[in-house]
Amino acid sequence: MALSSAFRRVLNGSSASSAPSVLQWGFSSIRHNSTLTTPKLFVSGLSRLTTDENLKKAFSPFGQLLEAKVITDRDSGRSKGFGFVRYATLEEAEKAREGMNAKFLDGWVIFVDPAKPREPRPPPQPEPEPSETGFRTNKTIGWCG
Repeated sequence: MALSSAFRRVLNGSSASSAPSVLQWGFSSIRHNSTLTTPKLFVSGLSRLTTDENLKKAFSPFGQLLEAKVITDRDSGRSKGFGFVRYATLEEAEKAREGMNAKFLDGWVIFVDPAKPREPRPPPQPEPEPSETGFRTNKTIGWCG
């Protein structure tokens, strides 16, 4: 009984001391670590029907939008389901992140996160040269039948 009332006090944040509860402290540290370092945001969960114009229209109320781009497949031209938006300031980007995260856009729930810098791609592997017989060497080991 005493354990359950103590547990209830911790969850409600009402303890005998004036110190914040354990849960409030944990959530505040999560919130503290979620500050943006760049005004560019990654938007995932986009509908295949979402266009650059729809993305721009949805994110423009939060500030001066410099770029709104839905990433498309090179071959088919269809949306890959994610995109990027870039604002003039970090404050505008933070407002947009808070205002649009887990909201509906074109019938789908979207998620807004800070954009990470693009990682460098490894250099392409050179093609193996054909041998004197005209066959390439295959390094695969195993039996295929």
